[in-house]
Amino acid sequence: MEIDLNADVGESFGQWTLGDDEAILDVVTSANVACGFHAGDPLTLLTTCRYAASRGVSVGAQVSYNDLAGFGRRFIDVPADVLAAEVVYQLGALAGVARAAGTRVAYVKPHGALYNAVVHHEAQAKAVVEAVLAYDDQLPVLGLPGSLLLEAAEAAGLPVVAEAFADRAYTREGRLVPRSEPGAVIHDADSVAARVVRIVTEGKVTSVDGHEVAVGAASVCIHGDTPSAQVLARGVRAALEAAGVTIRSFTR
Repeated sequence: MEIDLNADVGESFGQWTLGDDEAILDVVTSANVACGFHAGDPLTLLTTCRYAASRGVSVGAQVSYNDLAGFGRRFIDVPADVLAAEVVYQLGALAGVARAAGTRVAYVKPHGALYNAVVHHEAQAKAVVEAVLAYDDQLPVLGLPGSLLLEAAEAAGLPVVAEAFADRAYTREGRLVPRSEPGAVIHDADSVAARVVRIVTEGKVTSVDGHEVAVGAASVCIHGDTPSAQVLARGVRAALEAAGVTIRSFTR
């Protein structure tokens, strides 16, 4: 068995620091790097890409709504053509930074509210796919299984990669519990590690209301802005390796 571990990084901005990117990038195999729209200033992004390159970690563009003030976690009813243009802009910006750091953008993943919107919002899902196609029609798209985003990407011929979440609670429909609700984020390291091992080895997770949910994934996300994220990441990796799972980027 093999699995990729991904994490959100590059989300500091100016004097404001979020997460410990170096510690996370020592553990994961794919880095969802902010593109400057929800977080990440140029120096932060360049530094993050350089460290990812030095560790052999794949770099992905984490595209979002243009929402620095809201950290990209507020839904914006942006017109499809505007959203597509903004995604292309973000891909191009991170590609330049990654190239300067000696690496490349190997996949794309929406962030925050955009990630949740393209699960069910057809126009925005198609806009993201249109942008990726315009930029690179071989670029893999990472997203939630069963989402309109992955359906549209696959129909357009883009490589698609399904992911699960280590530290987020699920509904019985296989969606993520909104962060505004109690229990949406799981902080206990042992619980997180056990959940991930079960997701990878059995393809199942228990929903927030106790139902068994089928979860097929080639990558597991550990949020880099979660308190003690590096502890969770190390625990997840150790538990997976103890279960005989090989940790490898899906782009390698």
